[in-house]
Amino acid sequence: MSDSHTLTVSEVKKETPNSVSIAFTIPEKLKDTFAFKAGQYITIKYNKDGKELRRAYSICSSPKSGILKVGVKKVEKGAFSAYANSKLKAGDTLQVMPPTGKFILEPNLKNYVAFAAGSGITPVLSLIKSTLEEMPQSNFLLIYGNQNIEEAMFYNEILDLQKQFPKRFSTEFVFSRKEEENAKFGRIDRAIVNFFLKNKYNQTTFEAFYLCGPEEMIDEVSATLKHNGINSKQIHHELFSTAEKGLLVEKHDGNSSITVILDDEEEIFDMPQTKSILEAALDEGLDPPYSCQGGICSTCIARLKEGKAEMRKNQILTESEIADGLILTCQAHPTTPKIVVDYDDV
Repeated sequence: MSDSHTLTVSEVKKETPNSVSIAFTIPEKLKDTFAFKAGQYITIKYNKDGKELRRAYSICSSPKSGILKVGVKKVEKGAFSAYANSKLKAGDTLQVMPPTGKFILEPNLKNYVAFAAGSGITPVLSLIKSTLEEMPQSNFLLIYGNQNIEEAMFYNEILDLQKQFPKRFSTEFVFSRKEEENAKFGRIDRAIVNFFLKNKYNQTTFEAFYLCGPEEMIDEVSATLKHNGINSKQIHHELFSTAEKGLLVEKHDGNSSITVILDDEEEIFDMPQTKSILEAALDEGLDPPYSCQGGICSTCIARLKEGKAEMRKNQILTESEIADGLILTCQAHPTTPKIVVDYDDV
């Protein structure tokens, strides 16, 4: 299920001093495999010191463009991000898993707005392009926060989109470390949200809100929107990192007999409840899909067919999806002596 494919890098472009965009050549036979929806991500496999690492990166190109491109910001102690920003070049090959993700557009609405900070612009840029290219009746407002212009990924590309679609696309820049002309100074917080939505754009009724960036920003923007009467179903978010480690409430000091259904095959084995279902499956030599292992992507979702499990944390699944039996296997620990998990039925 988690099969990856060898793709050739067609371009590595420096976007800021600490970020690059990576474009891939997609062979004709893999065009359908790597077709994507705006807002989705790919997972790149990278071997470092004999250990396989998996990293998820959001696609910044639009589906209509025919280009598969991601943005990669260098992070402290980031193995692949450091490599991508310093050594990766056109002609190199990478192991890439097909696109996935739930941070996608609700189609054909009149007015969209996105709040993005830092590298959170990556999937939002894809959403913007898709809206402008495919929904001529729709408008998009971007509120984009960074330390300064130099660190703003895709800054010139965003300005070009404004020139190309002056009546349908607007951008408000927010910089936290340097005052700039025609930009707000500070961070994307409650005051910024209220200023734009209740003052500058108070005549516009936004129907969908897209949030991408650090957890603290997403929590504050989401809370502000809800305080202003926005229905939670209208708010969509994508986390790039989380400070929350997650805690288990129930006891997990026994063993469980687990049945894992993967690629139409069943594997039955015993596992300690102190381990996550994903960890146990990997230890057993299985190859389930996964990426971040931090509970902030949707790659490792499976359906709980029998038994119960508790998740340390969940930033992805809705209450209805959990009620329908879906779990994040990287976060889920069994709480019953027997459990059946189906990766195929999602």
